[in-house]
Amino acid sequence: MKKVITYGTFDLLHKGHIRLLKRAKALGDHLTVCVSTDEFNAIKGKKAYTSFEDRKYILEAIRYVDEVIPEQGWDQKIKDVQDHDIDTFVMGDDWEGKFDFLKDYCEVIYLPRTEGISTTKIKHDLGMQVDAD
Repeated sequence: MKKVITYGTFDLLHKGHIRLLKRAKALGDHLTVCVSTDEFNAIKGKKAYTSFEDRKYILEAIRYVDEVIPEQGWDQKIKDVQDHDIDTFVMGDDWEGKFDFLKDYCEVIYLPRTEGISTTKIKHDLGMQVDAD
């Protein structure tokens, strides 16, 4: 069984998120999604509109997602890859090169973002405070 993992906050779930999950799942048999906790988002200087528990609940209902685990810090990725026997690590191409250190442990793939949509854009369009990325 080929296992894939991806990471994100997945706040204000939108078409771009679903496309990422669908394409990530197509790369293997099992997709693990690691979701940033509210505490980790605070460390990153971000605030999700939706709570960690609600974001986790929503992701678990998506057919492409087999497992959802919490992301509690930047340094857990190697351990996650090893503990979950991950074959492929997937992120959006806005992170290109940032996770190449994982190539010592698994395949690393950066997928193109969906044009015209992002959580930042949604927040901006709604007049919400936008966190710095």
